[in-house]
Amino acid sequence: MNRAILFDCDSTLSTIEGIDVLAEQAGVVDQVVPLTTAAMDGRLKLEDAYAARLDLIRPDAAAIEALGQRYIDTRVAGACKAVAALRALGWQVHVVSGGIRQAVLALARHLGVPDERVHAVDLLFDDAGAYAGFNRSSPLARSGGKAEVCRAVLGEVDSVVMVGDGITDLEAGDAGATVIGFGGVVRRDIVARRAHHFIDRADLREVVRLVATPEEFDRVDLLLR
Repeated sequence: MNRAILFDCDSTLSTIEGIDVLAEQAGVVDQVVPLTTAAMDGRLKLEDAYAARLDLIRPDAAAIEALGQRYIDTRVAGACKAVAALRALGWQVHVVSGGIRQAVLALARHLGVPDERVHAVDLLFDDAGAYAGFNRSSPLARSGGKAEVCRAVLGEVDSVVMVGDGITDLEAGDAGATVIGFGGVVRRDIVARRAHHFIDRADLREVVRLVATPEEFDRVDLLLR
């Protein structure tokens, strides 16, 4: 049986929210937060909020490289061991994020996730490394994007599990995934209520406990210690 597991990045694999870190560095937090709130409230389309926030921050290539290292430095406990155990059990491990792909790639590579299984939004830079926009065709820069990615992955495997902290991660359930809500960094009541399973502990090894059979867990027990 072919199985895939999809992890969100921000507040799931890492304890930070990348867009917040970039906004702080650019000194535009007060302008970025209302845009995020408006998008979450449904008063502003996610794709419009995405563009507006990046236009305010305008992160250059150096800032994104630094963010990638910050993701690695702030990875959630058990992330490396959980990914290693899941891969040993034959799971396809993916990272699915509305974050910036160049930064998310750094963490994914550290965890041993292949580049082709990292789904996020590519930024564009000019020859000097200055911000020049983002890939507006990415499904992850708009509402419903995670469901879209989930459907594509589900077309290649028999079952999909989505692990994440946010409302957008619940979208995967509409596409046929089993959703594991992760509250180890930020606990969201709506996710706790609507996810098929919910983890409160800040340790991603709990994901393996949920998805592995007792026999499988015994096989990877040493990898999880």
